[in-house]
Amino acid sequence: MNSDISLSSERGNRFYQGTAATLVANALQAVNFLGDRFLRRLPHSLSAIEDLYRHAMDSAFSATEAFLVTGAPHASAYYPRDFAWFYPDVLAPETIMDAQDAVRRARLLDKSVRLLLEAVRAGVVTTTIVPAGRGRYLGVNYFSPPSDTLLGIIAGLQQMISADERAPSYLAMSQCAHAGRLLLAEYGGDLKRATLKLASELEPFEHDGTGYLLCDASGPRSAATDTRAERRRFVTNACVYTTFVWSVQLGIVDENELKRLLGRDLAQYKKDLLHLFGGDGFIRHSLDGPKGPPVSAVALDFVSVHRGFWDLNDASERALFAATADLIIAEPRFRIPSTFHFLVSADNPRNKMIHKIAAPAYQGRSSWPTFNVEFADRMLDYDEFSASDTYRSCAQGILKDIRTATELHGGYPELISEQGLKYRTWAYQGAVAHSWFPRFLSVWRRAYGSPLLKWDD
Repeated sequence: MNSDISLSSERGNRFYQGTAATLVANALQAVNFLGDRFLRRLPHSLSAIEDLYRHAMDSAFSATEAFLVTGAPHASAYYPRDFAWFYPDVLAPETIMDAQDAVRRARLLDKSVRLLLEAVRAGVVTTTIVPAGRGRYLGVNYFSPPSDTLLGIIAGLQQMISADERAPSYLAMSQCAHAGRLLLAEYGGDLKRATLKLASELEPFEHDGTGYLLCDASGPRSAATDTRAERRRFVTNACVYTTFVWSVQLGIVDENELKRLLGRDLAQYKKDLLHLFGGDGFIRHSLDGPKGPPVSAVALDFVSVHRGFWDLNDASERALFAATADLIIAEPRFRIPSTFHFLVSADNPRNKMIHKIAAPAYQGRSSWPTFNVEFADRMLDYDEFSASDTYRSCAQGILKDIRTATELHGGYPELISEQGLKYRTWAYQGAVAHSWFPRFLSVWRRAYGSPLLKWDD
């Protein structure tokens, strides 16, 4: 494979990246999707939320799993970004059923983060890692270079390191935290190089006579909902900012080093992004494309990741968040009728041909329950910092409807169709998302003040 970049890791795994690796990865993924399409077993017959959760956790954190992954048909490939977007509460105490469950989760998270850090050391920071057998992994980008892969890897490491900070803590949590600190010491230099490389890749962008830095000024960068194929997106740049902040918090890089590369400190960098994307009084989804009515210019993924871009301790930032949230809440096209299920966008975004065939509306006119959970959590953040109850009832409504859909469909749905049905296309036969389930429980407890499920001591 002359077109590949092949590098070895100390643990015997090898990572490949390049034209040939992409072709092989595409072929493997096609086989995986076809296998899922024709060989998927019938869905589980459970309907009670506690039974569904137990089944999901037994599946997500099975001792036979080699890596923490989402539900089929994605279970055959690894998506590093998910540790920031979808798996932030794998080790949250209120989501863990018992000590055995804690051990399984800690071990699987440890194995997963170690492999991702090996990929970083090998210089393979891609959107997708496809196993190719016997310690061989193919790094491939679907469908453009990532903005949030490094963010996900740091999020996974961050979760390990803080595993023993919340009570009640299992023994496995303290062991996981110790392992995380060792990984940070071992791979900190590799993460630093990757973070500074990301900072050096930012491009100048001028708007109304003012200079800004964007990760996607001249070409798309991927994040969650990446198939929009748009440049100058808020969510991609919010992910990059969050990567820098978390890197500084973990001691991976010194802020002064970033300041020298960016020409501004992180506080100013964030203010610039808010000014650029929030100049109309709400957060525009993208600067790329013609201007339209406000409701067509916003998207649900603006909520970003847990403890990410939005800290909401500034009044002007809260105003931008509230204006954007209010546009989404008030627009009927953003909502499945008679529910608090919000769709990603009011208008179907730009899709590539493969999505028109295999997964129409995957990124736009469908509801991602986990994005809705993050929307609810940001609402609660807003209420906390504004000392109000502005959005609590809406957040509770979101979570209540997700619970109803989970019980109705027999599992935590990856997507819900525009009509409120289980998402079914030729390639996606109503995939569930076992590993995303714990996040829902964490936000439920915050919204309602008590846990949805209680475990026997």
